[in-house]
Amino acid sequence: MVGLGNPGRQYEKTRHNAGFLFLDRLVSEYGGAWVSESRFDGLLAVINVAGDKVMLLKPDTFMNRSGQSVGKVVRYYKLLPEEILVIHDELDFDVGVVKLKKDGGHAGHNGLRDIIAHLGSKEFYRLRVGIGRPSAGMGVADFVLSSPSKKELDSMLSALDGVCCGVAQMVVGDISLVMNKLNAG
Repeated sequence: MVGLGNPGRQYEKTRHNAGFLFLDRLVSEYGGAWVSESRFDGLLAVINVAGDKVMLLKPDTFMNRSGQSVGKVVRYYKLLPEEILVIHDELDFDVGVVKLKKDGGHAGHNGLRDIIAHLGSKEFYRLRVGIGRPSAGMGVADFVLSSPSKKELDSMLSALDGVCCGVAQMVVGDISLVMNKLNAG
């Protein structure tokens, strides 16, 4: 699982770091620890879910270069794109909406664009975390790099906690069941 975000304290609680936020919740829930891996340009954690080891990656590159880190891990561990779940912020969904899909384009998301370029494939799963749209007059970059309100953050965290409950199902191969449940809501 790859969470997208930007490294550094100034970005920790921004909308763009929704992927990091989700992985941090998994590490807390399943008892893992982040380890800096310079050869992968990222932080790695391994958790045990339903008897299987699951690797979590937070690229230590900035969002626009996420594929560099993901590509290194994929090549080293000889992973297939369809074995990867990328968690990222989604402007097209209201805050608190979380949907799961496989395949597709980048829809203007620079982190996804770079991952697709480095993998040479779009055939990976995406957990899209709704962050809403900026208000009139606010640029997208300023919006995604700003912190959500307390109400918005609570809504995001609640939605992510709901997904955490489905991680075991995804790991044992019932990803379609989780996808149907999330996408129906």
